[in-house]
Order: sequence, then structure tokens, then C-alpha cells
Amino acid sequence: MSPASALDPRAVVVTGLGSTNPLAGDAPGTWRELHAGHSAVRPLDAGWAGDLPVRIAAPLAVDPATQLSARQRRRLDRSSQCALVAAHEAWSAAGAPEADPERLAVSVSPGIGPVLSVMGAWDALREQGPRRVPPTAIPALMPNAPAAAVGLELGARAGVHAPVSACASGAEAIAYGADLIALGRADVVVAGGTDAALHPMVMAAFAAMRALSTRNDAPAGASRPFAPDRDGFVLGEGAGMLVLEAAEHAAARGARALAVLAGSAVTADAYDAVRPEPGGAQQERALRLALQRAGLEAAQVGHVNAHATSTPAGDAVEAAVLARTVPGAGVSATKSVTGHLLGGAGGLEAVLTVMALYERRLPPTLLPGGIDPAITGLGLDVVGPEGRDAPGLEAAVSTSFGFGGHNVALAFTRLP
Repeated sequence: MSPASALDPRAVVVTGLGSTNPLAGDAPGTWRELHAGHSAVRPLDAGWAGDLPVRIAAPLAVDPATQLSARQRRRLDRSSQCALVAAHEAWSAAGAPEADPERLAVSVSPGIGPVLSVMGAWDALREQGPRRVPPTAIPALMPNAPAAAVGLELGARAGVHAPVSACASGAEAIAYGADLIALGRADVVVAGGTDAALHPMVMAAFAAMRALSTRNDAPAGASRPFAPDRDGFVLGEGAGMLVLEAAEHAAARGARALAVLAGSAVTADAYDAVRPEPGGAQQERALRLALQRAGLEAAQVGHVNAHATSTPAGDAVEAAVLARTVPGAGVSATKSVTGHLLGGAGGLEAVLTVMALYERRLPPTLLPGGIDPAITGLGLDVVGPEGRDAPGLEAAVSTSFGFGGHNVALAFTRLP
């Protein structure tokens, strides 16, 4: 008997994982490189980076174009290419389920969107005139382009969705995908996030608002969540995807389920377009709602993959929320290794949370600057650079927050 058959028929299980990111071009490679403890941040060698105030980033380990057809390379923005590569892997890992197309949905979101296609079309117009703007520009630069690419590839007809919410986009897309299954609107959903925004305009804009770390001379230690001298995030690129499935559908085909997406929640600060609400009330509400919907007590949560971008205000607010909401959890800040994938972050971190739960091992947090005494004083249990075995781990949470005041929490449990 499949373990999924012991669940409520509309429970949401995870049957496949996929990712391409600054560490590796697939999920198993990502897990290995993550636990090796080497930062993926490096100096940018592109000519356009020379005049920027910030010249470090976390580019993809594997060019997604090398894994796609010539037609896909020509028509798809890099963010859509990342989404498609990660979705291919997740779908294959799930056993390529033979789902009814009218019961198969996609929920994939970018945070910034296909900005390389936007800027490329503008450059063509400015430099060569209107007749040189490619006819593929509009379908490439639409915010729903990554979701559409995945939906077309898989033949998904139950709906193709792209709930964009800045850096919470990937996590919100996963939460929305789980809702589609719980509400009976789909049996299988490919869900996650993607972004590929390493462009001079994007980096200059983030630098202008002082959101990026300026440690150009020490890239490996630039992304330092929870450190006393954290000075901003490091821009990365990539995608993370999950195949979500109704437990009854997974059981009927004998699928291996990796975890249960037992609860999720989405809230908003309604406070500021950029800054988190200082008290973290709505971040905490999202986390408590996700646990409530999962039927979990705070003491049962053994792990949190924190949003923890390495910004002075953001890390402080989140640390306080976690310390008072799930005080016994081991907290990993994997952006210390991967950088910040924007809309792709929630997708990748959900993948890593499921892997941590399945492997019962907590990912490392690189701590080149140590931990802020103010955060240590909260009693937050930050997992160190060696990672940590967690033989009794039964429940884990991933948190994601975005400009605009978006808050998302995803609660996963092991199968019974």
C-alpha cells in the first residue's frame, strides 16, 4: 500500500522536485553542493558590470539554453528557460504522471519577470529601429510567459497561473497550486518560481535603493543572513519546481511521495512598498495560519528555511517572528550559499525544505560574519556551516516575503 493512500484523498503530496540555480543544474546536484558549503556568489565578468557599484552576483551553474531545443532557446526568455528546465526535471522525477490534461494545472511565477526580453526588445528598437524588434518579443516578455511555457510543454488544461508577488512569488504559486488540488479543481499541479534578472538596469536599480551587498572584493562572504554587518542581498537567478498531487491520484498510480504540503498561508502587511512592517505581525500570522491549517503545533516544527535575504531590516523582523512563533526549530538561511533568486527563491527553498524533511538533514547557513548578538539574544537556533542531522524531523516550514508586503508560509510534513 502506498503511504499516500493513508491520507485524506484531497491531501496534497509532493511527488517531484526540480531546480536549476547557481549551485547546480538539477535538484540532487543542488543538495550536494549546498552541503559542501561553498558560496555560489562570484564576481561578474561581463563587460557591462564594470561600471556598476555592485559587481558580484550568483549566476546559474548551468546555462538552461544547453538543455532546450533551438526553437525554445530562440523564443523563450531566460527566466522561462529556467522554469522549463526545472519543470522537466520535476515532472520526470514524479514519474511523468499520466494525468488527464483537464485535471493538470500549472502555477509558476516570476518576481521580476522576463526582464531580459524587455530590455532586449528595447535595445533593438532604440539601436536598429521598429522593424528590428523581434515578433517573438511580446510572448517572451509577458509576466505569465514562464507559466505558459511549462503549461504548453505539459499540455495543462486545468489552468495556467502566474500569481506574481515579488520575492514571494514562487512560494505563493506553490500555495495557489495546493489550493487548486484541495478545492478539487486539479489532480496534479506543477508549481514553483523562476527569475533570471542579471541585467545592468536591474542591478543598478537595486543598488540605487541600497538593497544589494557592496562586498565586491569578498563575494563568497557577501550574502550573510543574520550577521551583524549584513548589508544587502546578492542577486541570483534560477528556478525551483514541485509536482503537487492529490494523495488519491498519487496512490492510484503507485507514486513515491516525498512529503505532504500540509498547510500554507498568504498575508499582506499593508504597510510599505519596500520595508517590512517592523513588528512582523502579518509574517507571524502567515506562519501561524499555515501551521493551523496543517494541524501542527509550533513544537512539532523542527526546521525552517528562512527567507533571510541579508538585509538589515528584513532579517531582524523575520528572526523575531521565528523566535516567538517556532522557537524550537533549526533555522537555515540558504541564501547565504545561493544568493537571492527573487521569484525563484520561494520555489528553490521549497525544494530544499522538502529535501531536508525527506533526508532528515538541515541545510547549512554560511556565517562569515557570525550572528548578530541581537538575533542571538532572541534564542534563534541558526544551523551553522556544517549543516545538521535531524533524525526526528517530522515537520518543516519555508517562509517567503516580497516587496509590496507579501508574506507566504508553506508547512510540509513527512508521510505517515
